[in-house]
Amino acid sequence: MPHRFPWARWSDQRLMLLKLRDLGLRIDGTWVGSCVDELYAELDARDIRLKPHVWVSDEWFSPGGVSGFAVPFYLLHPRLMRLEKSQLIEVEGGSHHECMKIMRHECGHAIQHGYQLHRRREWQRLFGKSSVKYPEAYRPNPASKKYVQHLRRWYAQSHPDEDFAETFAVWLKPRSDWKRRYAGWPALQKLEYVDRLMAEIAGTVPKARNREVVDPLRSIKTTLFEHYTYRRAVYSVEYPPHYDEDLLRLFSSDPRHRHKPTAAGFLRTHRADIRRIVSRWTGEYQFSLDQVLTDMIGRARELKLRVVGPERQLLTDFMVLLTARTMSFLVGQGRRDWIAV
Repeated sequence: MPHRFPWARWSDQRLMLLKLRDLGLRIDGTWVGSCVDELYAELDARDIRLKPHVWVSDEWFSPGGVSGFAVPFYLLHPRLMRLEKSQLIEVEGGSHHECMKIMRHECGHAIQHGYQLHRRREWQRLFGKSSVKYPEAYRPNPASKKYVQHLRRWYAQSHPDEDFAETFAVWLKPRSDWKRRYAGWPALQKLEYVDRLMAEIAGTVPKARNREVVDPLRSIKTTLFEHYTYRRAVYSVEYPPHYDEDLLRLFSSDPRHRHKPTAAGFLRTHRADIRRIVSRWTGEYQFSLDQVLTDMIGRARELKLRVVGPERQLLTDFMVLLTARTMSFLVGQGRRDWIAV
């Protein structure tokens, strides 16, 4: 497959000028296609008749009322996955484990749409009304036990539909042991309801099967350059720019330490590890964290800060500080844009 497409050997600069519709990608024969087959097998094991149709678009999404979902184009070729990583630092859904997690979530939307589950009173009592407008931003409570924890950034808290999709995904995963994992959580009531609901619809034909394909890749005239310009803007955040107090608590501006390693150099050296670990702790995207680190490194350089004390402890303290600031931002302010999943 990697040699089927002329653009697979192009430079990033040339590739970015290509329109998404001209990539010519298909799911068949790719590792993503194998993930779809695995998803279908999981549904068969539960005797769920609806098998979501899957198509290629510019991102993950399941349109309202449609019993299927889209997968992002970049997953279908290693050259595009490398481009995605170079532009956004990480590849969402880029491993088998992560791809299956997202597919189970999107499958939850498709099942909801196909069987019109959101019209049931018990569904509305537990999850809320599907008709509630999606917010431009949401403020999660990381400590809440009313919701399952599946995708990053406590996504179940963003909307009733996402709450159901996340709960369904946890329920569907083989050997997830959700009864033990969520014992004592209010979220367990939702999982038990999904368990009963899926047993009820097992073997039945969907009420509203809609195989519409929305925004297929072949119809998208946007270039890769335009696509990533937009995506970087979406992933951008607006943290307060005043980091001096935090930096001065960890590093020294005392001229006596001018021969010590610079704080800017120290942060650059450990940048990738800081990004990765804090992203795992907070659920924030590495691209967003990298912007904050860029600002902090620049400010540390301007303040001529130096590293004083054990570097391992200093690294831990810095990651804890960045985690605290990130969580405060997510809970207190929300993002400036909504990222649909």
